[in-house]
Amino acid sequence: MSNTGFPAYVCLLVACCFCCSGAMPTKVYQEAINDRPVIGILTQLVSDKDMRPFGRTYIPASYVKYIESGGSRVMPIRLTHTTAEYENIFRKINGLLFIGGAVDLVTSDYARVAKIFYRLALKANDRGDFFPIWGTCMGMQLLTVLVSGEDLLKNTTAENIAMPLNLTTEAGSSRMFAGLSDELMKALTQEPLTGNFHHFGITVETFQENEKLKNFFSVLSTNVAENGAVFISTVEGKRYPFYGVQWHPEVNRFQWDRTLNFPHSPHAVQLSAQLSEFFVQEGRRSLHRFDNPEEEASSLIYNYTPVYAANFTGYEQIYFF
Repeated sequence: MSNTGFPAYVCLLVACCFCCSGAMPTKVYQEAINDRPVIGILTQLVSDKDMRPFGRTYIPASYVKYIESGGSRVMPIRLTHTTAEYENIFRKINGLLFIGGAVDLVTSDYARVAKIFYRLALKANDRGDFFPIWGTCMGMQLLTVLVSGEDLLKNTTAENIAMPLNLTTEAGSSRMFAGLSDELMKALTQEPLTGNFHHFGITVETFQENEKLKNFFSVLSTNVAENGAVFISTVEGKRYPFYGVQWHPEVNRFQWDRTLNFPHSPHAVQLSAQLSEFFVQEGRRSLHRFDNPEEEASSLIYNYTPVYAANFTGYEQIYFF
């Protein structure tokens, strides 16, 4: 043992690092990691009449479990706050998830609030304040509206079907898929690992014709709709940590309705797990935080109780607000 209390070989290793580099790399301090991330999930407007007695907005519990399984807590974000309140929330959370559903992506409260957070995230990332956003199904469609400034959706119905992905050449160098093994990447192209439950999307043709979308996103995969239209199924931002999937990775582990084609194979479960961990790891790079533990605790999803909903929806559980 050395007189520092550390084994001599550890001290020697540290000394070698100093000698070789000349100084402790400042990068260690610049890339601090947040081990207590909180991801915000924007609530969705209730439209189904069977759900109306329970609340005005909701979040399916599968999305909450998806984020929690990646190692984060969840803050539900309601649609009734002021812009100033959303700005305050933004300074506390470490990422944002836009869930699937069915609302107007231009005129709804959901779209209005999403636009506030989107603009805050752009500005934050531009000044080096890392903040990721993930959009699933309608959430991905919403991202295309926010980026392009218009609704470019076309009929790309792929309702209740699980499919493999047609990966592009950019998928292999993407951030989203970087942690997937060769085996899982192969399975992703050959096995029905992605559950699709949508009627609209962005066609490849529309994407290629829109300069804003082309400049903003890298296309990682495509798929073919029931009408033969080829649609974009996975994207990630070129400059910003924004990610979109037209399919539903959360259902692979957390939804079980027998009438719906939720992929539950070992590879499907692995895919869901690794993508949730990937996005939460992105959230760990955000150093936003609450002002005190009490405020943090009162903001989390733990303060709400999910409703058993399998008897009137395709979801096992739903949080209502």
